Amino acid sequence: MTRRREAELAALFETASELAGMRDPDAVLRSIVRRARTLLGTDVSYLSMNDDPNGTYMRVTDGSFSPLFQKVRLGLGEGLGGLVAQTARPYATSDYFADARFNHTNPIDSAVHDEGLVAILGVPLKLDSKVIGVLYAADRTSRQFPAEEVALLQSLADHAAIAIDTASLFATIQSHNEAMKRAEEAHDRLTDLVLRGGSSAEVAAAVGELLGGSVEVLETVPSPAVRANGRAVLLDGVWVCAVLAGSELLGGLALAGRPDLSDADRRVFERSAGVTALLLLLRRTVAEAENKVRGELITDILDGRDPAGLVARARRVGVELSEPHVVLVADGNLSAATHYASVYRGLAGSRGRDVVLALPSSSTDVAKDVARALDATVGACGPVVGPVAIAAAYEEAGRCLRALRQLGREKEAATLDDLGFVGVLLGDRADVSGYVRSVLGPVLDYDSERGTELVHTLEVYFRCGANLSRAKAELHLHVNTVTQRLDRVSSLLGDWQSPDRVLEVQLALRLLRLQG
Repeated sequence: MTRRREAELAALFETASELAGMRDPDAVLRSIVRRARTLLGTDVSYLSMNDDPNGTYMRVTDGSFSPLFQKVRLGLGEGLGGLVAQTARPYATSDYFADARFNHTNPIDSAVHDEGLVAILGVPLKLDSKVIGVLYAADRTSRQFPAEEVALLQSLADHAAIAIDTASLFATIQSHNEAMKRAEEAHDRLTDLVLRGGSSAEVAAAVGELLGGSVEVLETVPSPAVRANGRAVLLDGVWVCAVLAGSELLGGLALAGRPDLSDADRRVFERSAGVTALLLLLRRTVAEAENKVRGELITDILDGRDPAGLVARARRVGVELSEPHVVLVADGNLSAATHYASVYRGLAGSRGRDVVLALPSSSTDVAKDVARALDATVGACGPVVGPVAIAAAYEEAGRCLRALRQLGREKEAATLDDLGFVGVLLGDRADVSGYVRSVLGPVLDYDSERGTELVHTLEVYFRCGANLSRAKAELHLHVNTVTQRLDRVSSLLGDWQSPDRVLEVQLALRLLRLQG
């Protein structure tokens, strides 16, 4: 999957690079069709252009050998392509001739049969709300076109429609028009951003400078009308345009300071939304691939595979294992942990039912931040250096997480040092609450029923080294009162001051305190 994503990215970048230097509309069309075939790995790709009101006609093909197919014309609503051109929606079929959704005609079916096509995907080429053509990918054998391939071809079609429109503008309009000069500059600058893998914020800054306004990237758009067609809409003096990848809403762009936007400048603004969508898709694809690599890295580290090779692999994704890292084991969400690790240039992956993070840090205080961010219970260990030490730290952090669970300290973070000897003693099946009640149950019940402080008195007594004088001073009580309380404990627990019982009582008190 990662290799396929990388190939898709390479093809998209190559397409943007080739289109950037083209001013001939026919050359643009040939490049788009060739890239569509490469991107989806199909036998044939082709593009038809609308010829209103008559329908859509074949303009460019790649991989086709049938002259009949290369000259076919589709009326609006006829065949798969006519339906796409009419409805402005993508359609896909795994078996064209058996698909009853389309209006089959003898000329169209004959051309498709002569080409030998079986599976066809068509997506609209749109400028504003107008469909100017249809981009297709087809195979001569049956195949499914999953949603991600439909979205990918639609993204290419959206970028292609912009390139077609830009090329047509350059073919018919000279640089005497200042608006067209800005369109050319916008095309070049936006294409450069795509080639450099720029961010959506860089697109916003470039478009704002070109149009003389302030452009902001939005996480969503405020109006259903904006989301419906992808056109720029003026809302309360601000132009808003949806950022769409096919039918998927990725966000929006808002342009302030230009309420009198001309048609040419509006097209520049809308094109910037298309470029933003492409960049967001590319960034998401890269992030998914990188997160997968990071997850595989942490798994291989914990499995103890090739420490020297792991250091080099980690360095390729910007993680330096030769620096101090804190290892965390948490019961949180893997997706949230992966995002957190990516932001802080660490590693994250899953291990059993838990998630494991290795974050660059010289202090385990980072565990508290992770517990809050993931809303999780977190065991921590470190800092440590190198893959071998990280694997060992994982075991200790895991023991710490199990101890926190047994103590009932949910949504907290700690190291074994924080828990003291108790953390070392606790195991996967330790019944902490049961042990505390078996030792201190009568005293706990007595305090609960009568509002006394026998448990607190015991804690202070042991903290003062079993010295009555020191204990009564800390409790601010008369020594006789302290003695009476300890006698009451004896009546409830029996001979609790024998060496064996004293250790049990002190351990139970410590566990009770750790449980909060």
